[in-house]
Amino acid sequence: MVRVGSVVVGVADVARAAAFWTGALGYVPREEMTDDWVVLVPADSSGDGSGGGGVQVALMRTDTPVQEHPRVHLDLYARDAAEQAAEIERLLALGGQRVDWDSYPEDPDFVVLADTEGNRFCVIDTSHP
Repeated sequence: MVRVGSVVVGVADVARAAAFWTGALGYVPREEMTDDWVVLVPADSSGDGSGGGGVQVALMRTDTPVQEHPRVHLDLYARDAAEQAAEIERLLALGGQRVDWDSYPEDPDFVVLADTEGNRFCVIDTSHP
């Protein structure tokens, strides 16, 4: 049986995107970054960058434009509304952007943000009923 090894995100500037996502997720590059590619892995307690448990996030340079309503995106989980709010502010301080999302339900458990490249992702309040 196969498993998800990496989620690959297309970006225009690998270094800029890596700076955002390493700060956002606490990940580290698995190997040396190039202008076209980097794989980010969860930092482990040894500090050697080999990664702990979790899904890898790969950043691949592309000229493809960002999708306003992407078919695939990342969901980042927060324990509750307070942590969600704090994480949103932290991600904005890292260079993330608020998205004027036109598809929110009446009582959403998520907030849509964009990374420094404009790629959409959600911050989810997992305690929301």
